[in-house]
Amino acid sequence: MGRPKNFSREEVLEKAMPVFWKHGFADTSLQELERATGVNKSGLYTEFRDKEDLFVACLRHYLESQEKRGFLTREPLGWKNVETFLKNGPLNKGEQQGCFSVNSMREFAILPDEAYGVVTENRALLQRLLAMNIEAEKPKMAASAIAEMVLSYFSGLCIERNLKSGKASSTRKIENFMTALRNL
Repeated sequence: MGRPKNFSREEVLEKAMPVFWKHGFADTSLQELERATGVNKSGLYTEFRDKEDLFVACLRHYLESQEKRGFLTREPLGWKNVETFLKNGPLNKGEQQGCFSVNSMREFAILPDEAYGVVTENRALLQRLLAMNIEAEKPKMAASAIAEMVLSYFSGLCIERNLKSGKASSTRKIENFMTALRNL
């Protein structure tokens, strides 16, 4: 019988995620993950098959925590939810800039297929939720087309956050974008 583990899966995910977020999948070493989590290689590989499995688990954990924020499911549905999503979606917290999921898209060519699936499923869900909110406002243009634009805009905001362009600048841009959307 092996030794009992002295860490929780959730703690490991919380500590490993910022490392992947900052360095990306390819540039994150096992040594950095061991240092960040306080769990040695054998402990990590007991809980996760490999670095790819740990990355996918971090991505799922991140997206589940974002879903709990529920910006796009609050009643009443409408523009207010879309604006709240845009203003609060991309993080600006120390080393964690933008959105872990959007940042991960830059490495699609080398990410495990499962990670690609997790990200694309989440984007499809976000697009549906955005379209529901937009449809509630009865726009002149198709809600699904506007939702596509909003999701692309959100991705750009997330990438901009990595450049540390500042929250005040983002707020002004989002307010201008929302003014334009309301006229579609």
